[in-house]
Amino acid sequence: MNRKIFTLLFLGFCATMPLAQAQTEWEVGPNTTLTEYDLVTGVNLPWEILWGQDDYIWATLRTGKVLRIDPATGNYTEVLSITVTGDGSSEPGLLGMALHPDFPNTPTVYLVYNSGSVWSGEERLSAWEWNGTELVNETILVDEIVAGGIHNGSRIIITPDNKILMTTGDTGDGGVSSQNINALNGKTLRINLDGSIPDDNPDPTSYVYSFGHRNSQGLCNGPNGIIYASEHGQSNSDEFNIIEANRNYGWPNVEGACNTASEQTFCEANNVREPLKEWSPCVAVNGIEYYNHPAIPEWENSVLMSVLGGLGGQYERLSILHMSDDGMEVDSEQQFFSSFNQRIRDICVNPYDGSIYVAFNGTSYPGSGPNIIKHFVNEDFTAVKSPAAHSNQNIEVYPNPVEGRATIEFSPEFIGTNYMIYSFTGQLIRNEILDGSAVQINGDDLAPGQYYVKSTTQYGTVTRTFIVK
Repeated sequence: MNRKIFTLLFLGFCATMPLAQAQTEWEVGPNTTLTEYDLVTGVNLPWEILWGQDDYIWATLRTGKVLRIDPATGNYTEVLSITVTGDGSSEPGLLGMALHPDFPNTPTVYLVYNSGSVWSGEERLSAWEWNGTELVNETILVDEIVAGGIHNGSRIIITPDNKILMTTGDTGDGGVSSQNINALNGKTLRINLDGSIPDDNPDPTSYVYSFGHRNSQGLCNGPNGIIYASEHGQSNSDEFNIIEANRNYGWPNVEGACNTASEQTFCEANNVREPLKEWSPCVAVNGIEYYNHPAIPEWENSVLMSVLGGLGGQYERLSILHMSDDGMEVDSEQQFFSSFNQRIRDICVNPYDGSIYVAFNGTSYPGSGPNIIKHFVNEDFTAVKSPAAHSNQNIEVYPNPVEGRATIEFSPEFIGTNYMIYSFTGQLIRNEILDGSAVQINGDDLAPGQYYVKSTTQYGTVTRTFIVK
């Protein structure tokens, strides 16, 4: 198993090596098949993933790290590491992220994170400067929002009018703060990019934009200025909402639609906005993204919604919410990727080829390994423009799946660095210095299952998964 094969470095290695190894094909419509790739494996709890104007994928890890990922190769660098509540081991941690709408000229990244103790901490929104290598010079925009061990939200987006929308949870207080217009919890907040309160907020002295929320962890811009949000219910009535100014969303007096006598009375008296769709029992709805790209024509004018699957699992999936022409109603729902049995936390869309990236958080609450960011692409679609890979360093495992002996081949940058092989259960199988361009493994020495290899250079980290039969 430990015998190494030393091969000569050859010209054109990176040009001939595939960027990643395809795994499964998924039929998502009569004319569209998506091919699945593992982009990044083994990172600890990816929470937010988004496509940046610099053509990188930016990701927050709940443990307090921000990654910048090459979407073509999976090569990533860690650009920020901060201390967060509980080191991100439970619900609090580093959460939502957004990039400045004119990022090339104003390279600012907005982050929400929890600090302090688990049950008496605080949540803050900060702006960080991107210097081309790392995030520096934090400016706190909004802080002293009450945080807790559960229900902290928090997604953020920047709307077309250049305002930050930020969701906050009720921190498990039963919804007391949600109906208190003077509290910042259980709300959608609207904030200027410099952290001030917009003059045209419902109350020009308050960040509060909408209220009566329990724990909204999905937020996205839709067509025609529509703002969509997904929200966790208690045990019933997960919600998919349209966010409107100064509207009450009912919690804790109303769960889902206004369909009981007491709820109807409250709704009529308090201008409650009912959800477009609800799910009972709760499926644990999460990150959302509006999709309208011709690469997957069956999904055009839809909202892609991550579903964690609740405490007991079984509902994990990516839901495709097909919207009406005006975007104001959900016409139907399709479900994909449930066979992974993995909690799906967030998605982002490649604006060039319409492919999607999906962040998986493992099999159990509040998150466990393996943690993978997967890429699903329609390889029959030809993009008008597609950015080149940012990094040439790469790793390839072949044959994959592994039966008997297999080779792990590395681009020249990795020689002299350590490479590690892990099982998907977290066991470290091998940790050695690479002194040639390839190593050999013997699948007969490994239990059947999934594994990944990982190595880091000054240019970043690359991971590759492989299966042992």
